[in-house]
Amino acid sequence: MKFLRLFCVFALSALCSCKKESSADSGMSTGGGKSGKLVVGFSQIGAESAWRTAETRSIQDEAKKRGIDLRFSDALGKEENQIKALHNFLAQGVDAIILAPKVETGWEPVLREVKRANIPVILVDRGIKVSDESLYTTLIASDFVQEGRMAAEWLAKKLNGKGNIVELQGTAGAAPAIDRKKGFDEVIAKHPGLKIIKSQSGDFERSKGKQAMEAFLKAEGKNINAVYAHNDDMAIGAIQAIEEAGLKAGTDIILVSIDGVKGAFEAMMAGKLNCTVECNPLLGPAAFDAIEAVKSGKEVPKKTIVKDEVFEQSTAKDVIGGRKY
Repeated sequence: MKFLRLFCVFALSALCSCKKESSADSGMSTGGGKSGKLVVGFSQIGAESAWRTAETRSIQDEAKKRGIDLRFSDALGKEENQIKALHNFLAQGVDAIILAPKVETGWEPVLREVKRANIPVILVDRGIKVSDESLYTTLIASDFVQEGRMAAEWLAKKLNGKGNIVELQGTAGAAPAIDRKKGFDEVIAKHPGLKIIKSQSGDFERSKGKQAMEAFLKAEGKNINAVYAHNDDMAIGAIQAIEEAGLKAGTDIILVSIDGVKGAFEAMMAGKLNCTVECNPLLGPAAFDAIEAVKSGKEVPKKTIVKDEVFEQSTAKDVIGGRKY
């Protein structure tokens, strides 16, 4: 009987040992993914433009290429949905977070929780305003102020320093909208003959850009010499409004915008858009390079600036074939 009891104890101990080993080999990493896989949460603003869609695709494709378990959340254009997504990523115990913030403010409470969990946060394409910059690891983005300057410099030259401009602004409170306006205004202030006569947010959306342009045309009509749009999608919406008003886009009204998406090049080839300033959305490789560097204990720069170019109508045909977005 004593031998039987000892045998049972030994068997039970062996069984428990096997169960522990099975759990350890079950493939669950600290981020809740399969063994050896990095688990990354990606909070995207939405799909309001061709540029945004290209950025999402870049990050998703790069994650797949590197064998990373990407947890994607589309916020449908709402910051509160992004904050919920970050809480969900925190609960899932992801290894890192990629965040494309809709606006600059409102992030501190959730990012403090993320920081306490020691999860690095990579900001892509838009910055944030926080009292403690250690709440995020790095920002990978274009210089939006410089983009605004480049657009204004091109337009000032095109109009010979004289004309009335209407401005289609991006989302209120968003870094690119704030900075693209700032840079544009800096240059326009140097040209007394140039004047912004109307300015309205189109929220970076084509339909809203069209609506705003319709309002501009109703109020100012042929007094408008040029349109400055904070992104290509709003410019394309403005083109539709201009044509419906019986005017010729690109001739009667000059248009300059920012992003450099393929639709802008098509519009330039059609003679309807005059210039686009590039803002590269293909940030996937740089974002995951930063995550892998941080996870291996390396330091990364607080900000990485993506280089952008100016493309005119005359060069659109030559370069559209090589565009990836």
